[in-house]
Amino acid sequence: MAKEVAALEKGAACCGWSRSGERLAVGSVNGSVSIYNSSSSPSSKWKAHASGVVDVVWLPPECGDALACISGDGTLSLWEEVEEGSQPVTWKMCKLFDSSSYQILDVQFGVFSTSIKMVVAYSDCHVKIYELLDLLELDKWQLQAEFQNVTDSVSRFGRPSCLSASIAWNPQRGENQQASFVLGFNSDLPQFNSPKIWEFEEAHQRWLPVAELVLSEDEGDRVHAVAWAPNIGRPYEIIAVATCKGIAVWHIGLNPESDGRLPTEKVALLSGHDDEVWQLEWDMGGMTLASTGADDMVRLWQCNLNGVWHEQATLDCS
Repeated sequence: MAKEVAALEKGAACCGWSRSGERLAVGSVNGSVSIYNSSSSPSSKWKAHASGVVDVVWLPPECGDALACISGDGTLSLWEEVEEGSQPVTWKMCKLFDSSSYQILDVQFGVFSTSIKMVVAYSDCHVKIYELLDLLELDKWQLQAEFQNVTDSVSRFGRPSCLSASIAWNPQRGENQQASFVLGFNSDLPQFNSPKIWEFEEAHQRWLPVAELVLSEDEGDRVHAVAWAPNIGRPYEIIAVATCKGIAVWHIGLNPESDGRLPTEKVALLSGHDDEVWQLEWDMGGMTLASTGADDMVRLWQCNLNGVWHEQATLDCS
């Protein structure tokens, strides 16, 4: 039975659930951000940007109640919830990342034993990785690395123009497993678009591309969304990639080949949406994939015991 959890105000442009699933952040076209708890009306609301807010992402719970907001003008702000004495709870800006030349398109956070890492994708297909060592000092992010989303760092490809980007961290990380994430772009230069898995090499303190999720016939396809499935005991990883051709499901081996790259296999291409897919999300067990897009439909996908992916359910949101 469906239950309404929040009545969003007019002008809502994006939303994001906290890691616990108990709080909802909503960004609006007027630059404001609202926080919903258990009630259908917001518990907090403030002006985050002069331009509209196009994306909101909760920071990991290790940082307390904190939120990242991307504005339509290409800036990124970090906010934390503060409570001082008997005063009402408020949200305070901790950090503003301003880019005068290129817009920020996406941001995602990864939790590790000694730090939190933040991946930021820009409209020139550059990637910046920041590190936070003190989880209580959200204004002290340190730039760790910067590179472009290409496997060949020597060649010259010109200056790309990118409309959107999608980042997904590997949600599982054991003690002996390196930090890794997958990144794809929607740009006018094909070399930057294909999703690539980037892994941190501790020995040389650098990020390396260890896999590229693309077949020869799909090279240059613009990527609209990526999602990395949680892994509970599988001998391989699963990543979903949305392009104009549908949703590709990839298996990625855990053991590198002789050239250091991870083996990859495209096991399914899911079709059903009548328009562009905007977002992909896995359930906590990595068994069900949810997709949504411009056709106002939410579709749930699962794999049967024979390894065949199929549409399990649909929800019309129009």
